[in-house]
Amino acid sequence: MTTKKDSVITDQDANLSGAVPIKPSITEKEIVSSLKYVSRMRPEFMLSEMRNYIKGEASLQDIYRAVHPSLLDLGLDIIPAEGDFRIVRAPKGNIELTGPEKEKNEMFFQSPGVSRKLERIVEQYIEKKTGKSWDDPVTLERLRDAVVSQKAGYWKEGKSRKITYEKGYDVLGYLAYQFPVYFVQFQHILYSMAKEGLLKTRMKILDVGTGPGTVPLAITDLYNRLDDHRATIYSVEMFDENIEAYRFIVPQYAATKSRIAVEDPIKADIGKLDMDLIPENLDLIVFSNILNEIRGMTPEQKADLVKKLSGKLAQDGNIIIIEPADKVNSIGARNLIIALKKTGLGIYSPCSFIWGSGCNPAECWSFERQKDIEPTRLMRKMAECDEPYRYFNTDLKYTYAILRRDKLTKVKYKVPPKAKFAKLSKLEMHTGKRINVVCSLMSADLGDDKYSLYKICDGTCQKQVYAVIPLHSLTTENKLIRETPYGSVLTLENVLVKYNEATDSYNLLVGKGTTVEAVEE
Repeated sequence: MTTKKDSVITDQDANLSGAVPIKPSITEKEIVSSLKYVSRMRPEFMLSEMRNYIKGEASLQDIYRAVHPSLLDLGLDIIPAEGDFRIVRAPKGNIELTGPEKEKNEMFFQSPGVSRKLERIVEQYIEKKTGKSWDDPVTLERLRDAVVSQKAGYWKEGKSRKITYEKGYDVLGYLAYQFPVYFVQFQHILYSMAKEGLLKTRMKILDVGTGPGTVPLAITDLYNRLDDHRATIYSVEMFDENIEAYRFIVPQYAATKSRIAVEDPIKADIGKLDMDLIPENLDLIVFSNILNEIRGMTPEQKADLVKKLSGKLAQDGNIIIIEPADKVNSIGARNLIIALKKTGLGIYSPCSFIWGSGCNPAECWSFERQKDIEPTRLMRKMAECDEPYRYFNTDLKYTYAILRRDKLTKVKYKVPPKAKFAKLSKLEMHTGKRINVVCSLMSADLGDDKYSLYKICDGTCQKQVYAVIPLHSLTTENKLIRETPYGSVLTLENVLVKYNEATDSYNLLVGKGTTVEAVEE
């Protein structure tokens, strides 16, 4: 299934539903071979002209059907043109955001949420599934029950923890409660990648465990705020109810503009995924809030799955792993990411290895925090009850990592050989002393109304390390730590080392005499 408006073509646009199969005298492979030849010779041509270069008979529909899967890999765009299709060479290179593109996206993140158009499509799907208005009292009560049930199941541990989407209201509850947050959080990560030059002008993306299509919808939403940049999205999903929701919601929303083509989900159990079903030369593979939900797989098996799929990446492709910010899932995600690093995958962000060494802490609880999302109309309606707090889900906190096959990293800085900084792995030697450190900021403010508290790391930690700032000690020289983005590298000069026996961690006390500066790479 492919969506379209203006430049992305559907089977219906090509009138393929009644197409006659290609005659034995000409194979799809021969048609694609001819396309490669013509596209090398000519920067632009009509698809119908391909008949002049193939031996045998084939209709325009036959040719379209044969070449369409290969267009992205060949660097070609296809554009409707009065009963024909114009083939042009697609722009190469990575996205360089323009001023207007940045302005539109920054405006979105000032008050992030689900667009009214997408809200309405979700509401229509609820109406289709229930046969009632989306805000019918009976429907809303059943949605509340589904949300409460899902949350109860989520917090169970071990074998009793079961997250499933086998029933219709399982999916409807997810769309009402989890979807809006996951939808916005992925856009934060994708937009940061665009700003850092990691996204190509033409992207081939795989979303593993797509559910009702949260990641494809998030990609579509972001690309609607970009100019002539496009993506083709493949996905994997095992639950029929999720696939049904995907087919109703995603193509409708992706058809709003011409940015995104969505393929029908590959129905498969992620734990038993046949790699032959997965396209080659992917630019991005996404695991969004899915690895923690897979039952019956050990951490080693999950790492093996991600590693195998990394073989489908282009050499400069990326893998995104996102998990919830609660302690158990966040630590589990970090352990998985470190395990993947040991297999040879590189960590682009948010971790930085400024001492040039590996990182293997006993546990690492680190997450990003963003501005709360705007609740959807459906969320507000569910909250019209005796316990409204149960049905508002607007906090935006998540654990994530971007991995690559190459060794590209966001932070290029390495501590100079003779620099006078203490390693965080050596803090036991400096307890009670004032020292200088260089570190990455690995959390938002975790403190209270008296203290600011930040998790920090330099890639050598064996125990948790925190920078602690009594608010009465804030000065012009040390306040930068409160203004610096997650993952940034800072120097902290003249901090007091304290050991916290209760939590088996170290605190670096930032006082009035402490200087905090950003590292210039």
